[in-house]
Amino acid sequence: MKITEHIESNGNSGELQLKAHSAPIRGELSSAICREARLSRDPRFDGKFFVGVLTTGIYCRNVCPAVAPKEDNVRYFESQVKAAQAGLRPCLRCRPDSAPGSNPWKGTGTTLDRALGLIDAGLLCGEQALTVDELADKLGISGRYLNRLFSEGFGTSPKQYALYRQLLFAKQLLHQTQLPITQVALAAGFNSIRRFNEAFQQRLQLTPTQLRKASLKKAAKMDDIDITTEENCLSAMSSLSHGLTLYQYYRPPLDWSAQLAFYRLRAVAGMEWFTPLDKLNEGAGIMSDAAQHIACEGEAASLEYGRCIAIGKMRAVVQIAHEPSLHRFKLTVMLTADSPLEALQQFIIEVRRILDLDADMQLIEQNLQALSQLNLVPFSGLRIPGAGSLFEAVCRAILGQQVTVVQATKLLNQLVEAYGERFELNGREYRLFPTPETIRGASLSELKMPGARKLALNALAAFICDNADASVDDWLSVKGIGPWTIAYAKLRGLGDPNIFLHSDLIVKKRLLAHYLRHYDKDSVNTSGEDVLKTVDYPQLCQQLGRDIAPWGSYLTFQLWHQV
Repeated sequence: MKITEHIESNGNSGELQLKAHSAPIRGELSSAICREARLSRDPRFDGKFFVGVLTTGIYCRNVCPAVAPKEDNVRYFESQVKAAQAGLRPCLRCRPDSAPGSNPWKGTGTTLDRALGLIDAGLLCGEQALTVDELADKLGISGRYLNRLFSEGFGTSPKQYALYRQLLFAKQLLHQTQLPITQVALAAGFNSIRRFNEAFQQRLQLTPTQLRKASLKKAAKMDDIDITTEENCLSAMSSLSHGLTLYQYYRPPLDWSAQLAFYRLRAVAGMEWFTPLDKLNEGAGIMSDAAQHIACEGEAASLEYGRCIAIGKMRAVVQIAHEPSLHRFKLTVMLTADSPLEALQQFIIEVRRILDLDADMQLIEQNLQALSQLNLVPFSGLRIPGAGSLFEAVCRAILGQQVTVVQATKLLNQLVEAYGERFELNGREYRLFPTPETIRGASLSELKMPGARKLALNALAAFICDNADASVDDWLSVKGIGPWTIAYAKLRGLGDPNIFLHSDLIVKKRLLAHYLRHYDKDSVNTSGEDVLKTVDYPQLCQQLGRDIAPWGSYLTFQLWHQV
């Protein structure tokens, strides 16, 4: 059972009182499970719930290193927003703002799921912020109904939910970076520093300056930095001319070797690269294309992954290093001088999507193991390796039709070489994936592939340019774009967790091989081939799709990964 909590002030004493009642729980997390996960500090539950400590008025991650409080003084919350609504402030030690995301509506296709996606994209903050009614119009519902959905799901309004998400991102930047507070406010989507300070103090119960000084003092103890004067504080905050360092956490397990191997086989020169970790401090630089292919999969865990990403006018380079013992990735982010900081939060969201850091692999693998038709033993920690953008994902799908992965990657490199934007940063040239605006009128003569496929690329790019509000499913109206292409684009471009690509030839071959392997042939006098002739493949896939939902994408990657 889930505990739905509300904490109120008790008159003049200011003590926290709790009112609790039982309610259905998403994800089947009982209070007993939460208690065990809290006391054991199990990282697999990080971000799936938060621990409210009533005696101190804070809420923590279950992995908080502080001395565990008594159970009588603890209550459990599904989200940071609900904990904040109960009057609790985030712990400064375990930093709940850094916890992996946990959206129980992800992949359900519900209105609330779509609303959360639009809010995370920044539609309710910044200079171009929509009103709640305008957001509701985009979702095809009324503003009143949208408010009701958020009230039922989070106990707050869409605006307040968005505001708290902004504040948590700002808190993360104040902890982890040395950006000046005014730039932190801009990056978090605030137009006014005064409004930022007021909201921060009101909701988090301390000022940005207080939080920054506490973080700098902690850094000083670690790095022997003298921050006894305001001048030295400002100097420390403005010293990051070559990048920001941010840490992004996940719930284990995570198979980084498999994920890197997937990226490396499909890498685009100048847009993606791989750097040996043990060579970073020796100035060895980036591996050549030849070296990347020679290196074996077992070496992948000792590599950093880097790539370029564009979001609006932002041009960014990110270097990604895995720190498995801490269940996190270290991101070194570099921006061009004219990149707007307002896009930084969306950039981090995109990196988390690319790495699939918010997946609940424990729950997903339990669902995979429960598929009685296959008796599948899943590879542990196998996630969805995302593409840099939705358009990149759909182009990869089109170029990969009826050719090998190596041939498709060669075509992709030619496409980026010929039409990708170039930019310089710290004396090095980088490439971005081409935009739809560029591809719509491109001759594509450099690509040695059927003319019909080139026309499909041109037509899709034109459709996207001319129909900005069209959904991905609307792309099916473009000649040459079929269901498999759309599904692949959703899988790697949106991180949709429920794309079971049963029409894929490799998926079909390996799915039937699993089915045959576990079919009890001794009970009937038939050969394996005869058994397969009796299989109704569409019906089998329909049943599997229902059983694995909403985790069909992970079944797809498990079958692709089978030997």
